[in-house]
Amino acid sequence: MGTPYIRGTARRALTGLASLSLVTGAMVAVVAPQANAAPVPDSAKGHAVTNPYSPAYQHNYRHGVVPTAQQNAKMKSWQATHASPNVATGPETLSYGGGIDGIGVQSGHSKVYLVFYGTQWGTQSTDGNGNAKFSGDSAGAAGAAQQMFKGIGTGNELWSADLTQWCDGPNVAAGATSCPSNANFVPYQSGGVLSGVWYDNAAASPSAASGHQLGQEAVNAAAHFGNTTAASNRDAYYVILSPHGTNPDSYQGQYCAWHDYNGDSTLTGGAVNSPYGDVAFSNQPYNIDSGSGCGVGFVNSPGTLDGWTMTLGHEWHEMMSDQNPAGGWTNHTGSSYDGQENSDECAWLTPGTAGGAANVTMGTGTFAEQASWSNDTNACAISHPIVGGGSTGNTVTVTNPGAQNTTVNTAVSLKVSASDSASGQTLTYSATGLPAGLSIDSSTGLISGTVTTVGTSSVSVTAKDSTGASGSTSFGWTVSAAGTGGVTNGGFETGSLSGWTASGSATASSAAAHSGSYGAMIGSADPTNTSSIAQTFTAPSGTSKVSFSYNVTCPDTVTYDWATATLKDNTTGTTTTVLAKTCTQGAGWKQASGSLTAGHSYTLTLTSKDDNYAGDATYTYYDDVTVS
Repeated sequence: MGTPYIRGTARRALTGLASLSLVTGAMVAVVAPQANAAPVPDSAKGHAVTNPYSPAYQHNYRHGVVPTAQQNAKMKSWQATHASPNVATGPETLSYGGGIDGIGVQSGHSKVYLVFYGTQWGTQSTDGNGNAKFSGDSAGAAGAAQQMFKGIGTGNELWSADLTQWCDGPNVAAGATSCPSNANFVPYQSGGVLSGVWYDNAAASPSAASGHQLGQEAVNAAAHFGNTTAASNRDAYYVILSPHGTNPDSYQGQYCAWHDYNGDSTLTGGAVNSPYGDVAFSNQPYNIDSGSGCGVGFVNSPGTLDGWTMTLGHEWHEMMSDQNPAGGWTNHTGSSYDGQENSDECAWLTPGTAGGAANVTMGTGTFAEQASWSNDTNACAISHPIVGGGSTGNTVTVTNPGAQNTTVNTAVSLKVSASDSASGQTLTYSATGLPAGLSIDSSTGLISGTVTTVGTSSVSVTAKDSTGASGSTSFGWTVSAAGTGGVTNGGFETGSLSGWTASGSATASSAAAHSGSYGAMIGSADPTNTSSIAQTFTAPSGTSKVSFSYNVTCPDTVTYDWATATLKDNTTGTTTTVLAKTCTQGAGWKQASGSLTAGHSYTLTLTSKDDNYAGDATYTYYDDVTVS
């Protein structure tokens, strides 16, 4: 990673030149020092970037910036004549920066939030994998990003296992080049890391967003996802994805991405002040627009998304090993690698060469990725064993329930199931992207409620066990507007109760017809108990009333037997009685009606109550159920 931006106090000071790699380090606008504030010592500022070809030259906020392939070649050429390596530990060896605000690495299960920034992404829909899809994204970059982060730690991939050698915590000394056994290690990220997707289409993304605007968007995203405490952001990471045709922080022709963090209000310089604790984020331009300069075709042919997934992976790797730059693992050797992070040191290595970029297969697909530096093997590793106690050994698998389709104002009950490879584990469920009106039971995984808003969502459900192992699944959920509505088979002329839900003794009968050939007989000429039929429908536009005809045969009294009908407005949750308890004998056909509001969802229930007493069986005929 690159030179840390000024963080205000000497205790936060860390040395290191700005990164020379592909991606990392978000840009942040300088905040003016407070009046009368003590001057910041030079030792707290880190080294200035000296390579004039680096995109971080005179832009030290671009931590771990990934230069374009062309710019990288110029940087390497300059380095070859200006390097002064300290070979005591090897020119590429990384060492621990001591942590900033107690944070060096992301030592829990990573929570990645993708923020699609600005209306230029276009109209949102859902793809076949349940991912958010956008009409302004012709390359399919959005879906690839979601699939990649869902796939990390699945399908036995070991590309991310390189991270398990890095650590932080009070037992790790500043300057350490390896981790003690009692450190807080980065765990293997089993089950995927995608925790949420937000399409921020409140306004267009700036044509050339500043670092300050990108940092502020990350803070906005933390609020959107409800991560409003330092604890909730400890393992969170916000990827700010700018749309096609924009030029965030003037990346085009210079670099492909970077990462950084927003600190708290005690900072006197550096990133956007965050009221939610430290907020890690990255600047991810739509770098497909830069073609081969940002990796199009670097691994595959045509390889449109090669550089896109490589830079996403590069920045995530560097955030995991250096969450608050540069308090984690960076190069302090004084060599040409000075200031770089783990992925910086392995950027733009040709596929097929040692440590070169390659396709990595995960449980959700195959993605072009680059290697990251490994201290324990002294090499760039595209695959690495799980080390350092970084794995719980558990695997949590969440069963995908498939795409969901629901009509607005309809009640939902969907159980999402998960399993754990370790016995005796208790799972805790969480979900993001649920349609408005729905929530998930953290103990059972039951999604319930009544959907209230038309739209399309990308839902992600995560199950986590007591060891920290977790798994996730994602699926689309479409909430449709109510149709033209109306009652189905209200005259029972199908000769059946199709369209109705029956309980007890209920049948379509010619003897029950008021008009036409059939009606519904609810109850029986023999003693029985409560019987009913019910149907849920939507009141069509221009309608205000539901009506039906009924004929009661009740040789008892209303104390024991009766006919009744209720109408529940599912939209408002209110229920009215449209036929009060009625017990008559030989009164013939009557009519009842109830009021409707067009567009609302209703459930009409027609009932006949019998007390199962021999000799006075009660039953009711219903017919001609209409909406007008």
